[in-house]
Amino acid sequence: MNLDSYKYIVVEGPIGVGKTTLVNKIAMHLGGRVLLEQPQANPFLEKFYRDAPRYALSTQMFFLFQRINQLRDFSTTLAQNDLFDSPGHLVADFLLAKDPIFARLTLADEEFKLYQQMYDHLRPQAATPDLVIYLQAEPETLIERIKKRGIEMEASISPEYLARLCESYSRFFYHYDEAPLMIVNNEHLDLAGNDADFSLLLARIDGMRGKREFFNRGE
Repeated sequence: MNLDSYKYIVVEGPIGVGKTTLVNKIAMHLGGRVLLEQPQANPFLEKFYRDAPRYALSTQMFFLFQRINQLRDFSTTLAQNDLFDSPGHLVADFLLAKDPIFARLTLADEEFKLYQQMYDHLRPQAATPDLVIYLQAEPETLIERIKKRGIEMEASISPEYLARLCESYSRFFYHYDEAPLMIVNNEHLDLAGNDADFSLLLARIDGMRGKREFFNRGE
């Protein structure tokens, strides 16, 4: 199957790995719509970066409600417009199923139990993606990319936190089998600025034969 065959595509990975950039690139290539996380709308996020133990629960719960509402709106649109029977494409930069990754990293045990109850109770029956692209990069690379984009509240993100986050993502996607999965080492790729790199990725997606494949261009 080529990329055009996938109607609902999700790009995932840790902060700074290039999710949103690739989502916009794919959506432009396909003439599709985007569904993006909106971290700037979370009023607790900047406080979380300054004092994680105090603001972790409120930050996590805001993101949970935000993602659930976005997916419910998407499901409503899907039901009304029958997206999967139309030429349209939707490209998103998050999976709701990854939400507990952050919760487990940042919440105390009792807070996580409360979060898990809310997650289990509120989680909608969201559509399964046709393809998930999981971007990977080393924590040191993520730190450099975060510094380059210069978002002030992200300046306090520690290498230790990013290392734990990357490990948690790796564990999550090691077991993930809900949709076809392309694992992409984004360490030495420029998927936004280099058309040759983007074309390489498209070719690898077109050539997928199994449900899980890995793309590593190397240096």
